[in-house]
Amino acid sequence: MNPGGRAVAVDFVEDEFEEIGYPETLPTYSPHMDESAAARRRLGKGKPEGVEEKVWYDDEDDYKAPSLRSISGGRPAQPALPPPTTLHEFIFQNMPSIPPLVYTLLACYTRFHRIGLSATVVWDEAHFGKFASHYLKREFYFDVHPPLGKMLVGLAGLLSGYNGGFDFKSGADYPPEVPYVAMRVMLATFGVGMVPLGWFTAIELGMSQWAAHLVALMVLFDVGWLCISRFILLDSMLLFFTFLTVFCLSKFHNQQSHPFDFDWWTWLAMTGISIGLVTSVKMVGLFVTALVGIYTLQDLWDKFGDLHLTPKEQAKHWGARVLCLIIIPILVFMATFKIHFMILNHSGPGDAQMSSLFQANLYGNDFHNNPLEIAIGSKVTIKNMAFGGGLLHSHVQTYPTGSNQQQVTCYHYKDENNEFWFWPGWDQKDTVWDPKYGPHDPNDEEVRFLKHLDVVRLVHVPTTRNIHSHTIPAPVTKANWEISGYGNATIGDVQDHWVVEVLGDVVRGDVNRYLEPKSATVDPRARIHALTTRLRFRHQVLGCYLSAGRTSLPQWGFKQIEVSCAKEEAGSKPAEGSIWNVESHWNTRLPPAARSLSRSPFLTDFIHLNIAMMTSNNALVPDPDKEDLLASKPWEWPFLSVGLRMCGWGDAQIKYYLMGNPIIWWGGSISLIIAAFVSVGLVVRRQRYGAPRPGDGLTQREWAQFWHVTRIAGGGWVLHYLPFLIMGRVTYIHHYLPTLYFAVLMFAHLLDYFVFQVPSTASASLQVYVFTITVSAIFGTFWWFRAVAWGIEGPVRDTWGLAWRENWNIYH
Repeated sequence: MNPGGRAVAVDFVEDEFEEIGYPETLPTYSPHMDESAAARRRLGKGKPEGVEEKVWYDDEDDYKAPSLRSISGGRPAQPALPPPTTLHEFIFQNMPSIPPLVYTLLACYTRFHRIGLSATVVWDEAHFGKFASHYLKREFYFDVHPPLGKMLVGLAGLLSGYNGGFDFKSGADYPPEVPYVAMRVMLATFGVGMVPLGWFTAIELGMSQWAAHLVALMVLFDVGWLCISRFILLDSMLLFFTFLTVFCLSKFHNQQSHPFDFDWWTWLAMTGISIGLVTSVKMVGLFVTALVGIYTLQDLWDKFGDLHLTPKEQAKHWGARVLCLIIIPILVFMATFKIHFMILNHSGPGDAQMSSLFQANLYGNDFHNNPLEIAIGSKVTIKNMAFGGGLLHSHVQTYPTGSNQQQVTCYHYKDENNEFWFWPGWDQKDTVWDPKYGPHDPNDEEVRFLKHLDVVRLVHVPTTRNIHSHTIPAPVTKANWEISGYGNATIGDVQDHWVVEVLGDVVRGDVNRYLEPKSATVDPRARIHALTTRLRFRHQVLGCYLSAGRTSLPQWGFKQIEVSCAKEEAGSKPAEGSIWNVESHWNTRLPPAARSLSRSPFLTDFIHLNIAMMTSNNALVPDPDKEDLLASKPWEWPFLSVGLRMCGWGDAQIKYYLMGNPIIWWGGSISLIIAAFVSVGLVVRRQRYGAPRPGDGLTQREWAQFWHVTRIAGGGWVLHYLPFLIMGRVTYIHHYLPTLYFAVLMFAHLLDYFVFQVPSTASASLQVYVFTITVSAIFGTFWWFRAVAWGIEGPVRDTWGLAWRENWNIYH
């Protein structure tokens, strides 16, 4: 500081120094500016590009660059407090922990109150309770969701003393031996944890105490979040881990001024772990993962423009993000599947979704009782070896278009319609049981083992139809030829002939090298084995290959996978969907073969199961021929146009109706619209007047804070909501519950912007008035609708005044 009390500023326009009189006190540009903003003068416009902005402080002789933390939004840096020396100091320092503690206790009351009132299986408890039974019995099952949430349901059952013997039929009464109340309480604990996470996230986002209270109260008193948290479902876990991810991201953001220290690494790694956990419950977790990804890209882009960071430091930032936000989440996600496979090591209802080799290593599987080598006359099931592939299947229903012949599909569950015979072509002497031969006994014939380039017919066992192809386009994939079931044991033609091509064996390698073309017998080393030999079936006439794609048939095909005859160019790589193996095998002329099979690699099983999950999930599309009274459209959710009956609606039943707190849902949706207009207005104002300056209404800190929270809340809402508008699967109102969290954050954020954090626009009394009115409305509507979450007893019409909207089917 110059002793004359005059400050020196640089005039970058004229490239010379000029003395400017320093007033006794600096002007307060806006009454809501923080102390640091009011105590410094910034250089004006006109500085050359690339020159760092400097800040001059009254009591310091050196320029100091503004802290990144001071202009990046989020919770302002808090000074470290000294250890308390008295009880008074201890209480004072821990006062901020009292509100979340109180809200947590209130959450315990709302989540646990009358949680065992209904002693029947409610809604999707029929699914997830059954999955818990499979875990406890260690039976392999299949579901479209990743395993973490269901494993936690199974753990709740284990800790509750459940033995896995109940089948959880929808609407069934729980028997005394099923500790359904304890299981519900354990899973409702995740719903309890949402409330303090809401509080702490609001604080870390830099919201005021007023806004943090509102966020916690909205999470506490929304009847939708409350209702969904009180049953044996995955949604409480999905919501908890979504909240946790946003909280960890906010904590990490607030460590940016101290890169690579312990707290910085801790919260970056915790963000990655949270991403792995939320995606391991439901794939909807990818939406909050996208939010973290976009935030990270923007953060790295900003750092790329920081010339103070050396290339080595830039690389460290990139490497840290790759490690913590990509590698760690993937490892967490994969670890849940590894544990899933380790627990479910017994044969169960989901076996058919996995590869034949995987199934062969499950306890209780009967593959070891089957013959090993395939022969003419063998009865088999044929498994597609593509990731997520199913079993070749046919049924009596016919195609409504094309040939109108019997449908042939791929099916992911085991039944007798998956069974086929290997019969010889029409031009060969038959050596199997065949009605046209009458008393002919095939045991009089020598066993003919199947080998590379043999011509066979695939005959459907239940209907005796021949698997057939012709020059009629497939029903969905028009570039391929249709596969159908045609004729019977006495009627057929050359279009039923398939040439068996052996590509190799996953255990024995290239078995075709042992073939002797001129020999009448098949070298045992060249024989086709069940489970491990990779086969293709080429149509003898058309030259196309029997193939299963990832395309589902319409409802007339029961949403099963389309099977067609795919054309291939000579010399091209075999398509995965055209490769098959024999799975189950029956032949009374061949002995069971005890064998020791190698296990399929974990990575192969992991990919296989995930593709099967995605394929099944994509098949969950609305049926135009049926009315789903529970389904709803995404545009009906933000303003709560619909609700959902979660159980039977008889007078003697306890009834639950999934809806939201109207004040919270409507307020959140309106705040999103207002935020869009405010954002556009601020951008236009910034473009018109440039950087914030005296009289603009926002300090640089407030500008950064507004956009930080807006990006998290608004961006999170968009990323969670828009995918449902474009996806084809059937949707329900509970799909909006993770999205609602970001509307709640935006609701509180706008009240902060207009009332609580900008003192120039609101007096203290107005702040109290707005807060009181908002809290009263939130609690009042919660209390009014509490019965829909806690259970409606008796005739529903005895509970008056619940149908605020005509579409809410509470009374009719």
